[in-house]
Amino acid sequence: MDFKPLASFIDRITAWRVPWAEVLVMHRNETVFRYRNGFANLEEQTPIGEGAIINLYSMTKIMTCVAALQLVERGQMLLGDPISNYLPEYAEMTVRKTLPNGEVRLEKATKAITVRDLFTMTAGFSYDVGAPSIQEAVKSTNGTLSTREFAKALAKEPLLFEPGTQWNYSMCHDVLGALIEVVDGRRFGTYLKEEITDPLGMHDTAFDLNDEQQARLIPQYAYNDELGKAVRMDGNGFRVGTALESGGAGLLSTVSDYALFLNALTGRGTSPDGVRILSQASVELMRTDHLNDLTRGDYSWDQMKGYGYGLGVRTHVSKAGSGSLSPLGEFGWSGAAGCMAIIDPDSELTVMYAQHLLNSQEPYIQPRLRNIVYACL
Repeated sequence: MDFKPLASFIDRITAWRVPWAEVLVMHRNETVFRYRNGFANLEEQTPIGEGAIINLYSMTKIMTCVAALQLVERGQMLLGDPISNYLPEYAEMTVRKTLPNGEVRLEKATKAITVRDLFTMTAGFSYDVGAPSIQEAVKSTNGTLSTREFAKALAKEPLLFEPGTQWNYSMCHDVLGALIEVVDGRRFGTYLKEEITDPLGMHDTAFDLNDEQQARLIPQYAYNDELGKAVRMDGNGFRVGTALESGGAGLLSTVSDYALFLNALTGRGTSPDGVRILSQASVELMRTDHLNDLTRGDYSWDQMKGYGYGLGVRTHVSKAGSGSLSPLGEFGWSGAAGCMAIIDPDSELTVMYAQHLLNSQEPYIQPRLRNIVYACL
């Protein structure tokens, strides 16, 4: 294994517009390569170091879906269940329909939102955290808005389409977090701590940080093309309430910590120490392509060519389509500030890539990074 090309790539993108980047590669449970370059704090020219805490954003979704799959394994819910069995506010939904003459009409939904729809982004939700019902709920809770109250507020918004008929990246996994709370009885963050992060020895992954961790939360940036430089842009715009434990975008973590979780999935649900967070059967279900003839056309991001969508993850389905050097069945997801997971049980490979830049250049960086990793093996 020669990882010099991977180090060169990290050097190249951090000399370009990414303030810092780090990659950790594990093969057969051993860390075979780790490299970082750039500045955690551009203004103070502080080099990126060990223990930096970042916003994971949508990489939270992988853990949310694992948590929900645990409840499926225990028989506490089924993928085919209507979510209104647990979240009654979703029993009577309306759908926004545009008529041929351009008129927009609200009609009663004829299909129920299922648990599967939450996993697979086919519920009909949007990703508009500024939607009137959500903003009203934020106001009425004085900005505290809990996970459960968030789900209640979202249910007041009309759906964009009949559940199960289209794919749309949305707040499905935030509702999945609320579903976990109701089905299990524990607060969502408590559930993750007791069922996933503590058992795996992850002590830096949470929705809320203690004082010591807060001191390690590093600046976040967005690249400003007019200024030709990255500018500071802290905060998480998806967390619209202080009590909202966002299953879609709320976790904070470190490279080392989240790699422990990803590597347990590479181990088909079991960590090297024998801690099982999922069965092998659930991992296989998670990385199965759940797109169909109705939904496949909507999943059209450039960087996802050759990939299907599983239970909250991309999954490699066509080498000809992707041009990727990874094997079929390689899966994972990424986050708004540019972090990315590669989970590959067949190659026994785990990759945790991190950066903290909001306009992340994902379509450029991530497919290249993945090819370089596999070429280095």
